[in-house]
Amino acid sequence: MKENTRNLQQEQVEKLEVLGARLRQCRLEKSITLEEVAAQTRIQARLLQAIEEGRLDLLPEPVYIQGFLRRFAEALELDGAEFARDFPAGSGVLLMKPRWQYLPAAQLRPLHLYLLYILLVISSVSGLSYILNRSAVQVIEVENIPSAQQFPTPKNTQPIPPKQSLDARQSAQVSHASQDGKPVQVGVTLKAQSWIRVVVDGKTEFEGVLPEGTQRTWVADEQLIVRAGNAGGVLVEFNDQSAKQMGAPGAVEEMTFAANPRS
Repeated sequence: MKENTRNLQQEQVEKLEVLGARLRQCRLEKSITLEEVAAQTRIQARLLQAIEEGRLDLLPEPVYIQGFLRRFAEALELDGAEFARDFPAGSGVLLMKPRWQYLPAAQLRPLHLYLLYILLVISSVSGLSYILNRSAVQVIEVENIPSAQQFPTPKNTQPIPPKQSLDARQSAQVSHASQDGKPVQVGVTLKAQSWIRVVVDGKTEFEGVLPEGTQRTWVADEQLIVRAGNAGGVLVEFNDQSAKQMGAPGAVEEMTFAANPRS
């Protein structure tokens, strides 16, 4: 079997050299370039050159070589069927491994382009759906954030003047600076989302909902009041002292921080 295969390949090489030389001679006599033949036959110029030089190792399977010979000869106004018939293709079994890069461009069917187009459309639709779904999730998350109206506001919304007396509960929450006349500095850190109102020297500096993880600092000359709708989620630090929790979770609490009067 191997001997028969070797003999067939040798015969193919010899026959290709003869047929290729005839095609080359005819092409030169007609003053036609390989590029012109390639454009007419849609066979790559390098494959046409391999046929003329009898380079079987640079060509695909014998059944394709027969087709190339026929189209090459017909482009030169020769009998293409005779050229294809003179080249031995064997029993029809492919004797060499496929080398798809040698196939002419004409082998690409419109069906292939149609399938590629469908694949691109499907990929584009899938990507667009993913983007829209993520956008919808983000919108829902923003809409679910509770507004300031969901947290109760103490009935007495007026800040306590610096000279007004405080009840027992509030007086226990008043802090004083260690030095006379030192400004009041209060830092707020949120362990959980909470509605916050901050009054600095009788003026409301902030009122709204702060999310978990927020850190804010306010400074007052005389008095600073912090009121929270979720006291358990708010840590308050006064003049670099240790931070303290304002109260129980969900409770509405208020803390007032005042500076000592100057002596």
